[in-house]
Amino acid sequence: MIELRSKTDSLTSLQNKMLEYMDNGCRLGWLINYQNQQVEIYRSGQAKEILQSPQILSGEEVLPDFRLDLQLIWI
Repeated sequence: MIELRSKTDSLTSLQNKMLEYMDNGCRLGWLINYQNQQVEIYRSGQAKEILQSPQILSGEEVLPDFRLDLQLIWI
């Protein structure tokens, strides 16, 4: 699951939505916050991880061959 925060989105609302996705069986989720160049990574059964300005996100074991290049998003 990927959520991209827009200028009008409430961060708290999106974070709650990500937790709801996890509660409903989603195994991996990314909340991309363009405003502060952070990505919150949500994994089933784990605490969220916050990355500052990552260049690439991996689909990990959920989507093993998937890579999301964020370099153009941060420009």
